[in-house]
Amino acid sequence: MQNKGLIRVFAIVFALVSIYQLTYTFITNKVEGDADTYASTIVNADDQNAATLRDEATKSYLDSIASKDVWGGYTTYADAKEQELQKGLDLKGGINVILQISVKDLLIGMADGSKDPDFRTALERADERIKDGQADYFDYFLEEFNAIDGAKLGSPDIFSNQEMDGVIDFNMSNSEIEPKLRVKLKEYMVSAFEVLRKRIDKFGVTQPNIQRLGDSGRILIELPGAKDIKRVEDILTSTAQLEFWHVYKASEVSQFVIEADTYWAEKLAAKNQESQPADSTEVDEVADAVVDAAQDAADEAVDAVGDILGNDATTDVDGEDAEINYDQNPILSRMLAPGNGTGPVIATFKASDKDLIVGYLNDAQVRSKLPVELRNVKFAWGLPVLNDELGYEITDLYAIRSNREGEAPLGGAVITDARQDFEMSGQVVVSMSMNSEGAKIWEDMTTEAYQNGSQIAVVLDDTVYSAPGITNGPITGGSSQISGNFTVADAEDLANVLRAGKLPAGAEIIQKAVVGPSLGKEAISSGLWSFGIALLLVLVWMVFYYGRAGLYADIALVVNILFIFGALASLKAVLTLPGIAGIVLTIGISVDANVLIFERIREELAKGKSQADSIKDGFNNALSSILDANITTFLTALILFIFGTGPIQGFATTLMIGILTSLFTAIFITRLFIDGYGKNGKSLAFSTPITKNWFRNVNIDFLKKRKVAYMISLAFVLISAISLFTKSLNFGIDFSGGRTYTVRFEQPVNATEVTKMLSAEDVFGSAEAKTYGSDNQLKISTKYGIDGVDAEVTKEIEDKLYANLKQYMPADMDMATFVDVSKDDKQYGIMSNFQVGPTIADDILTGSLYAIFGSLIVVFLYILIRFRKWQFSLGAVAAVFHDVLIVLGVFSLTYDILPFNMEIDQAFIAAILTVIGYSLNDTVVVFDRIREFINERTNWEFARTVNAAISSTISRTLNTSLTTLIVLLAIFTFGGESIQGFMLALIIGVLVGTYSSVFIATPVMFDTMEKSNGKLLPKEPKPAKEEL
Repeated sequence: MQNKGLIRVFAIVFALVSIYQLTYTFITNKVEGDADTYASTIVNADDQNAATLRDEATKSYLDSIASKDVWGGYTTYADAKEQELQKGLDLKGGINVILQISVKDLLIGMADGSKDPDFRTALERADERIKDGQADYFDYFLEEFNAIDGAKLGSPDIFSNQEMDGVIDFNMSNSEIEPKLRVKLKEYMVSAFEVLRKRIDKFGVTQPNIQRLGDSGRILIELPGAKDIKRVEDILTSTAQLEFWHVYKASEVSQFVIEADTYWAEKLAAKNQESQPADSTEVDEVADAVVDAAQDAADEAVDAVGDILGNDATTDVDGEDAEINYDQNPILSRMLAPGNGTGPVIATFKASDKDLIVGYLNDAQVRSKLPVELRNVKFAWGLPVLNDELGYEITDLYAIRSNREGEAPLGGAVITDARQDFEMSGQVVVSMSMNSEGAKIWEDMTTEAYQNGSQIAVVLDDTVYSAPGITNGPITGGSSQISGNFTVADAEDLANVLRAGKLPAGAEIIQKAVVGPSLGKEAISSGLWSFGIALLLVLVWMVFYYGRAGLYADIALVVNILFIFGALASLKAVLTLPGIAGIVLTIGISVDANVLIFERIREELAKGKSQADSIKDGFNNALSSILDANITTFLTALILFIFGTGPIQGFATTLMIGILTSLFTAIFITRLFIDGYGKNGKSLAFSTPITKNWFRNVNIDFLKKRKVAYMISLAFVLISAISLFTKSLNFGIDFSGGRTYTVRFEQPVNATEVTKMLSAEDVFGSAEAKTYGSDNQLKISTKYGIDGVDAEVTKEIEDKLYANLKQYMPADMDMATFVDVSKDDKQYGIMSNFQVGPTIADDILTGSLYAIFGSLIVVFLYILIRFRKWQFSLGAVAAVFHDVLIVLGVFSLTYDILPFNMEIDQAFIAAILTVIGYSLNDTVVVFDRIREFINERTNWEFARTVNAAISSTISRTLNTSLTTLIVLLAIFTFGGESIQGFMLALIIGVLVGTYSSVFIATPVMFDTMEKSNGKLLPKEPKPAKEEL
């Protein structure tokens, strides 16, 4: 081998860099271990809030040493943390969300809030199509808009407006405007991405990951170590649309509320023939009470309403007192308390009644009763507050003094700074400063409010945070505050959001995963166990089979693993549990390369060549097979990386890095050791006395058995196909949408009983519970509330889970403890949850199909280019289809039998692509040997050539399959419940792939190849050009 010195230097440098890069990880682990020890010593383990106190103590310790030297005299903890090997959510715990920026909101903003009927119709139709469609929202909008006769995007009422001045002209056609709108949308998406990045930077999570997912308006955000999901959701989904509005006094709108109540009482009575009409005396009494509330003191009004509605009306938690007929007074009877007539609060209601009340008040017929001075009134709700006495959230109703344009007199764009602060009373607030323009408008607004004795509402994202009166005169200088029952953390988050700027449109969480830290620690433990056991078994096997040469392969393998971890740390890639599986699978790939080399060396030695020549020829002859096999696997991993997200990308990343490092270590590092040992004339055995004659002189007529193999394969394929069509597959929520919760119980539980319980009509209607790992842990999936991704739906589902499952929990476990996944030492309750909206589920399915078929096309083309005969490509693809169909069939047949998770999710798609890669790897090795034999044995019959070529690869095929299976079985057994289904797919794929490379791919290639008298037909010579 030439350039040994250069290779040696490169290997040493690469190893030193890897060790240096991994040192940061060891440093941070030690420092964080010290922090945990410190926290444990100062916190009483018996304290009720011990877990929270330990978290705070640990954070305080780490913050205190963040800038202090922890290694080498120049490395601080903060520096080391920045450079450490990043762990994914499944290993560290944390939160993963995919946000969908509302394209609809962006279009409305670009159209300056247009009410044009064509524009609004197209938006409504796009809303319906996006629910079940695969295209982008903008594409659907364009299709629907262009379907409307005469509709022009360039209309002055749509996009030819001040907002789009200089971009869109009235005379432009729809086709000319479309690309300009796309460019503008993309600019807004980039703006949204930057706003979210700034918010996350202020969140305090180390090593966050944020990336745009194409141009669809989707943004992936991973926050390893984050624990408070509600806080994260609030920070990410808040548009930070800050507005300041004048508000009406309650006395100014009370009469309208009474008239609206009367209108709806009469309408509901007319629709309900069996109901008694509202008693006029009772309605009059309610109306009088509200009018009194607008004129007298608030306490008298509360007493009056309480007398009318009954004492239980304001204390019944369910709000469904039998004495109250809500149809008789649909608005007034739902009031918990009227507001002070001179104040801005009209009344207080249950938070759950918000949509109903505003629906009543905003009805077109009702609003027609508004006096002229109130025609632009806009009803808004205050911040919901949990009333401990009532047991539910309550909120106040306000009447905003809006205008025809619906634009606030003062917006958040004028804010130059925001910070958490305290009032004189000690209340937590957010203080803000404005620019000169904002300060002038603010002074004018406060002057008017002071003179009229009215209030100004501070509105954030359509929620009234406060509506203070201006009692001390106009406010100059542009200073203001937001108050609203904040904690210090709430106020800091809000200040950070305001400083980062507002989102250009609303953002909705369409996929969410929360993994508790305790589950992450278990994943690390199981991942390391599987990794260690797999590595040990392979090391022992290689020495057993190949003797000293196997030992050198083992050294190269260890160096390979060092390179992989060093590369991951250097590239700041994220290590996930599937990523660990990818590294362990790389062990099999690395071993395969060495097996190919050693088997070729053994063949050369058997021909009587010298050891030096055998080593040289063995490496050279094996190189083609190694490259072809690994390139096909690399291509499938690359496609997986492109179409995958999160942990799946982690798997693809480690697999690609592992393939590259495996090639280097197997081809060069192993060669250095072998050449170094033999340079002094030492004889190196490539076998042991036990394995010396294994698979020697194999001569099997494989093609003679191909018809039997065809029949066997056909039977398995038919069984699989029938099962897939009749029984289908157990699609996970990745592809169907819904929610999944991993719940751990105090005692073993019966999954069937839990499924039946949760599937009751008054619970979820449909749910599935399966044992997940140990018999006291279940994975519970449901599509209940699939279209609702907001906090209210999530809370409803968690309430139902707790109500039905608390019988299996410790007696002292309350609701808060049951749902909180943030505790490091959590033992029971919800350990993790995963949520996927229906739209992204469709997109995940589509992307997965693209990935599978895309990989097949790419590999078909690669093999066609390398082997220059389409028959080789056809055989390889036939084998892959065969393997994939059988894996799918096994999962279809057994998903309701086997005691572990066999859902079809993104991880399963990763497994299928890996199966494709392995099957092709095996097939390419066989094809490469056939190609070699064809060139060497030109006088042989083609069948004899093929059989001899397959026979010569049997030792390599079985050796590689065995070592790979050893690795996969180790992960399957010790790697944890979350990847057992993933590993089973790979195990089946390896078994079937080994079979298909010999009995499917090769026979299909043989049967489609043109032959004459058993021999390949030579290529027809090109006709000579005629001379002129």
